[in-house]
Amino acid sequence: MQFGIFTVGDVTTDPTTGRTPSETERIKSMVTIARKAEDVGLDVFATGEHHNPPFVPSSPTTMLGFIAARTERIILSTSTTLITTNDPVKIAEDFAMLQHLADGRVDLMMGRGNTGPVYPWFGQDIRQGIPLALENYNLLHRLWREHVVDWEGKFRSPLQSFTSTPRPLDGVPPFVWHGSIRSPEIAEQAAYYGDGFFANHIFWPKEHFMRLIGLYRRRFEHYGHGTADQAIVGLGGQVFMRRNSQDAVAEFRPYFDNAPVYGHGPSLEEFTEQTPLTVGSPQEVIDKTLTFREHFGDYQRQLFLMDHAGLPLKTVLEQLDLLGEEVVPVLRKEFEALRPKHVPDAPTHAGLLEAAKATATKATSATEAIRDKADNNDRTEVTS
Repeated sequence: MQFGIFTVGDVTTDPTTGRTPSETERIKSMVTIARKAEDVGLDVFATGEHHNPPFVPSSPTTMLGFIAARTERIILSTSTTLITTNDPVKIAEDFAMLQHLADGRVDLMMGRGNTGPVYPWFGQDIRQGIPLALENYNLLHRLWREHVVDWEGKFRSPLQSFTSTPRPLDGVPPFVWHGSIRSPEIAEQAAYYGDGFFANHIFWPKEHFMRLIGLYRRRFEHYGHGTADQAIVGLGGQVFMRRNSQDAVAEFRPYFDNAPVYGHGPSLEEFTEQTPLTVGSPQEVIDKTLTFREHFGDYQRQLFLMDHAGLPLKTVLEQLDLLGEEVVPVLRKEFEALRPKHVPDAPTHAGLLEAAKATATKATSATEAIRDKADNNDRTEVTS
């Protein structure tokens, strides 16, 4: 199972000091956080994509390419790549390039985003959000798997004899997660292609995401990719820790109360009761995270939101120390002990490449068997 962090890249005033970081400071802090995540033994760093204040990560592949040059092991991903407003051709090219630069340590998460105005900013209609997501991803999927593509759709100009370059590393496209907080159509899309489904359940009660993930699992099996419990699931989460639970609550409360997303709404206590947010000791984080398996089944990726709401960089790095040293080792051991052998590991480039080679070998063997049978039949006919 993979553990990691994701960032939304918000530039938010620290409510306890009144200080607001500059865009430069915030961008560079995200790089520092990614490197720290690798240092403490996490598996994944993911960044969102936003094109409006107070967020800064408008160019995820630029940031991830920079981080790739400064890390060695951690998987670099997105927590949203806007499949609705980005050109699928550019996504295909950008992430294949990133694959080569990062030696395969790349995957991505497709999403529609949560900012309505982004559609007209990029010449699209929000009322076409689902059709855009379906059509654009269909094209992207083909661009990575077909050397020459002829294509015509509704939302972009046709392609004639087009080859996306560079080609995916080792002929293996980056693994794709489809992220959603509300849309059964996206769960269906993920299941159809045999891709991963990421439920970023940081806002809503678990029952909502149990329905979405359950739908994805049933449809994954329906399309013949494996049994329902073999479907590839990822989950979001939020934590804030201190050694003492009361200290964690007291320190995090002003950040929660003034956060740009959920501030001035439900109380911290109400939110922690109804959502995955955990504010307390490392053991409390372990205990609550382990309940996710009870609700959603065995899953492959757990990402935590750690660096939002104006939290200073020093505090975030302290959180990562606790996460990497005290929480994740226990979660790895517990989840691994509970996971049945037939449930797959989280996808990696090495694993996908091995599977592709195995499939190619099987196809070659089948072809040779057919040819041998034909040759035997020919010899039988001659001798008779």
